[in-house]
Amino acid sequence: MRLNRIFTHHPFFIRLFHWEYWSFNTIYAPIYIIYAFLCLRAGWKYFFNASNPSIKNGGFLMEEKYEIYPLIPEEYYPAFFLVKQGTGASEIQQQFMHHQFSFPVIAKPNIGMQGKGVKKVKNMEELLQYAQVCMVDFLVQQLSPYQQEAGIFYHRMPGAAKGTVTGIVAKEPMKVTGNGTSTLYQLISEVPRYILQMNQLQQIFGEGLQRVLANGEELILAPYGNHARGSKFLDWTEKADEALINNIDTVCKQIDGFYFGRLDVMYNDWEALRSGKAFHIIELNGAGGDPTHIYDPKHSLFFAWKEIVRHWFILYRISAANHRLGVKYMTYTEGAAMFKANKQLVKKLNEFSDKI
Repeated sequence: MRLNRIFTHHPFFIRLFHWEYWSFNTIYAPIYIIYAFLCLRAGWKYFFNASNPSIKNGGFLMEEKYEIYPLIPEEYYPAFFLVKQGTGASEIQQQFMHHQFSFPVIAKPNIGMQGKGVKKVKNMEELLQYAQVCMVDFLVQQLSPYQQEAGIFYHRMPGAAKGTVTGIVAKEPMKVTGNGTSTLYQLISEVPRYILQMNQLQQIFGEGLQRVLANGEELILAPYGNHARGSKFLDWTEKADEALINNIDTVCKQIDGFYFGRLDVMYNDWEALRSGKAFHIIELNGAGGDPTHIYDPKHSLFFAWKEIVRHWFILYRISAANHRLGVKYMTYTEGAAMFKANKQLVKKLNEFSDKI
């Protein structure tokens, strides 16, 4: 029994036996040759930037949220303001009052990835502490009133009258339910997925991990719908019916120059979202967006490879079509600079994420 628990609850074996926790390069390396083929077919290594002409680098890397949100009609996203790295406390307080924000709010890097550096901030003291350790420009965004989160992958060929949805992922945040006897730490330790987040949860809850939850008491451990931060992803692609596709298409066609990517949305009621009502777009991911429905634990690595490749071909066709319409491909110098800047950014995000 003890040996079995080691295999099911030790972080090393949890990662080893579940491909969804493998590194990006480990998952993608066996299929890079197909991407290389598409580069040859396009006639250029950095063809992807042409997929979304209005977004920096097509949304592959280093795109700024501050520049993306204004492309979206205002009613579809929570209000925000930009804070430059190094901005003083008084100016942040003035901006907060000027925009008439109220706590809690979300603080997140202007250029981010995998939920790194994202924090729900409860008061001004926490916001100013965040600003002190944040090593990059960041956004302060009003918290969406909606509680459920999903990712909807959309694409439309340039010139086509209608786009479609090729993937939907539901995001189930980390949460536990008390039994009246077990501590929060013990409840977390029973879920392999949560064990991988223990260091983060210790930082968040501290001594609160020794608290005993009442029988039936539910506690959300992290309010972020991010796979790298413990959320469970469920494949809901089968819910992409005509009504949903039509309404998502209507929204996306209002986003100038957006043809390929994933909308991360907050909502309360699926039927309302399906009808194009009562939701917020909290992130718009372009050419670099994963079809995240692949991370549903029920899917094999072979399924993931098939879906990734399928979306690569869509990305290629859209990019090539925009290129024929006059959109220039990124130069080699620009592409190399993008990857260099991204490497530096990742280092900063990893460094300050550990401090919040």
